[in-house]
Amino acid sequence: MPNSSFGKHPVRAFLWDLLTFDKMMTGPVTHLIYWAGLGLITLIGFSIMGGAIGLGIRDGSIVGVGLAFATLVAGMLVLAALLLIWRGLSEFYLAVFRIAEDLRAIRIAAESGATVRVQGEPVPYRTTPVSNPIAGSGVEL
Repeated sequence: MPNSSFGKHPVRAFLWDLLTFDKMMTGPVTHLIYWAGLGLITLIGFSIMGGAIGLGIRDGSIVGVGLAFATLVAGMLVLAALLLIWRGLSEFYLAVFRIAEDLRAIRIAAESGATVRVQGEPVPYRTTPVSNPIAGSGVEL
């Protein structure tokens, strides 16, 4: 219990957690990085819109306006893809660190001799080999 030496003062406890890695801070930091990335993607979206509008204004013909509209639609599709990819990467990063936290909790419970309860039904382990449905065909499964 190294944290007990610092008492109940929240600033000292925070500094102790920050310096000793007893508590993972990746969740809140990842949320900040996620929102910063969304802000950057929004700036990219505004630049795409501005570029498309500028292209349409500069060339006042029907072909220029059509090209500007096509640029705007393609840019918005790219923007939607960027948003989905950024969200997926952020969720993957959080999932990896939550797995690490779960493993740490299991290790602490095992060291203290406590029983670890797993939620859900156990998956049966098959001890007998699966028979080959294509016997004699020369295909190995």
